[in-house]
This record gives sequence, structure tokens and C-alpha cells, in this order.
Amino acid sequence: MILFGIGFMMLLFQKNLIKKLIGMNIMDTGTFLFLASMGYIRGRKAPIITDGVTDVSAYINPVPAGLVLTGIVVSVSVTAIMLSLSIRLYKRYHTLDLDEIYMLSKHRTEDR
Repeated sequence: MILFGIGFMMLLFQKNLIKKLIGMNIMDTGTFLFLASMGYIRGRKAPIITDGVTDVSAYINPVPAGLVLTGIVVSVSVTAIMLSLSIRLYKRYHTLDLDEIYMLSKHRTEDR
């Protein structure tokens, strides 16, 4: 929960796009750790049937692990898209500060 809070605060209060992206990744990591901790049950094994043990109570629930893996794939994809958009914005406005980008884009639309 602490990691999620740190990432959320970075998203709210940072003006730099790269810092916002780092905050989003910290939030994702906090969420993944939370899901993984909720799926773990002490004394149980991964849900891979070995030695013919088919009793459900011997294994952990595989759904949280699947959600974490899917979330990691989505997070990496979103990070790649956000980095590419940040690069495009930097090439156009020569800054990563959101307030400056807003002001420069406002001036460009007024000049037209």
C-alpha cells in the first residue's frame, strides 16, 4: 500500500512526464506485490501436480499469479507507449514539463 501511495503522489504532484511515468510504474509494482501476497498461502505449493497429489488444499490459488503476469505485460506496454509519446512531445516542445507544454501548445493554437 505504501508503494501505491508513493506512486499516486508522484502522479499527482510531479510536472515532469518521466517522473509521472516512474510514479505509475511504482504504483503498478505496489499493486502486483499486493496481489502476489494475497495469493500466497503458507505451507502450500505452486499449482503444479506432482507425486499424484490432486487435493485442492495442497496448492495455492493460481488466479492472482495470472493477474500479476497479465498486469506486468500491460504495464510494460503502457510504459513503452508513454515513453514514445514523451519523446515526441520533447522533440516538439523541447521540454517535459506539463505546464510548459500546455502553454506552448496554447500559443501554437493561437498563432494559427
